Amino acid sequence: MASPEFHDRLLSLGLARVSEAAAIACAPLIGRGDEKAADQAAVDAMRTQLNHLDIQGVVVIGEGERDEAPMLYIGEEVGDGKGPSVDIALDPLEGTTLTAKDMPNALAVIAMAPRGTLLHAPDVYMEKLAIGPGFKPGVVTLAMSPAERVSALAAAKGCSVSDITVCVLERPRHEEMIAEIRSTGAAIRLITDGDVAGVMHCAEPHLTGIDMYMGSGGAPEGVLAAAALKCMGGQIFGKLMFRNDDERDRARKAGITNFEQVYTRDDMVTGDVIFSATGVTDGSLLPGIKREPGYVTAETILMRSKTGSVRRMVYRHPLD
Repeated sequence: MASPEFHDRLLSLGLARVSEAAAIACAPLIGRGDEKAADQAAVDAMRTQLNHLDIQGVVVIGEGERDEAPMLYIGEEVGDGKGPSVDIALDPLEGTTLTAKDMPNALAVIAMAPRGTLLHAPDVYMEKLAIGPGFKPGVVTLAMSPAERVSALAAAKGCSVSDITVCVLERPRHEEMIAEIRSTGAAIRLITDGDVAGVMHCAEPHLTGIDMYMGSGGAPEGVLAAAALKCMGGQIFGKLMFRNDDERDRARKAGITNFEQVYTRDDMVTGDVIFSATGVTDGSLLPGIKREPGYVTAETILMRSKTGSVRRMVYRHPLD
């Protein structure tokens, strides 16, 4: 029997409820210094809400392998088993450290697409490069040096390199790249965590002030970021990075055979996708959870690639 059709419009509001529930669940742990407790609260709430949806869902981007993650592991089946067959990519709390320290840009993030249309990225590093919408394909590439990317984007925008701002994850492995970018005269916005949000910033440079994202981070987060840009517009390129044979074996198990492939946005997300992110802590993309006597308020960005629609929704949730 064929799976029911993927009705992205009908499923989108349910997806928003999933990210909202995760964000609200970990709100009491903002600034409490307990990363694991915050993550677990978000995972539990997201899993419960996913199982209310009329879907036959499989987690393809999740909290890790089955033996490493008690909930929302890669390959876990979610939903009530009655609706369309879908792939799920999620990060119940993108920015556990940000949440524990009450720092900006922690999000609850989830994407959904028809079965077989999301890249099953193994839990390894990925070199990433992203820019916003409105540029011809190939204006920047992973084959370019960081300085060449900055110059090429400035030329395409018709501005000086000093007007370009690049978002980079602050890690020792990026020190040389940071120095090269700064040598061009471009500015850098360093982030401590949360590279899904970092990539999403590129899609709205007029609001965020960020023109480009580059650097290495988790491959699963790369797929989530690609899902967001599929809806918002923009380009992202990713190449898997392997440190040992164990990581190569993980890739083979995920069905990846070409270890040198550079994935584009549409390689990572081959069909229509819906994406929802709810702010946990205040950030430049979304405000965080607001706690007031009797209720909490959450703001969510809900997007559909089929229509290019981007909705911002405020949800006021009464407390018992």
